[in-house]
Amino acid sequence: MHSFKIRYHKIMTYKKQEIYTAETTHFISEQYEDIIQALGEDKEREGLLKTPERAAKAMQYLTQGYNMDAGAILKSALFQEDYNEMVVVKDIELYSLCEHHLLPFFGKAHIAYIPNGYVVGLSKLPRIVDVFARRLQVQERLTHEIIQAIDTYLKPHGVAVVIEAAHMCMMMRGVQKQNSVTTTSGFTGEFKKEETRNEFLSLITSKLR
Repeated sequence: MHSFKIRYHKIMTYKKQEIYTAETTHFISEQYEDIIQALGEDKEREGLLKTPERAAKAMQYLTQGYNMDAGAILKSALFQEDYNEMVVVKDIELYSLCEHHLLPFFGKAHIAYIPNGYVVGLSKLPRIVDVFARRLQVQERLTHEIIQAIDTYLKPHGVAVVIEAAHMCMMMRGVQKQNSVTTTSGFTGEFKKEETRNEFLSLITSKLR
C-alpha cells in the first residue's frame, strides 16, 4: 500500500448563484414584448402575458457565465499532489447559445490534463465548462477558452479538450441537417505528442463502465 500525502489549499471561495436583477429583467422583458408583437402575436394574449419576464430570466440564466470567474472556481479546490499521469473527465454535458442566431447548441465536452504538482477537484472541470458555455458562443472559441483557463490556473504539463455538439442553427434552419455533429479539439503541452494525444482520444471513445 502506498501512502499519499495530500494538502488542500483553499485559495478563493466559490459559490454558484442565480441572480436576476429587477432592472435587467424589466429591460429585457420590454424588448421581448416588442419582439413578440413584431412577429405578429398578441402580447396581451393570456398565454403570453408572462412570457417576456420568463424569457428575460431564462436569457440571464443561459448567459450567467459572464458573471462567473473561472480562476476562482479552479483555485477553490486545488490539492497539492505528486501525481503526473493523465486525469480525464469525459462526457460533460454542455449547453450554450450560438452567438450568430441565439439558438442553442449542446453536446459533450471531454477534458484531460497532466498535473504538475497540483490536481483540482473533479467537479470543478464541469463548472469551468459552464463558465464559458453559459455565454454567447461559437464552439471553436469555447474549446479554446476552456483550455486556456485550465492551462493558466493549474499550469499542468498539458491540457486536452474535445467538444462534440449539435447546433440548432443547422438543425432547425439553414441547411436543416438534423443528424450533424460538430467536433472541435485543442491540445497543449504533452498532448501535442502523438502518443499522449492518441491515449486521450482512445480513453474518451472507449466504454470503461
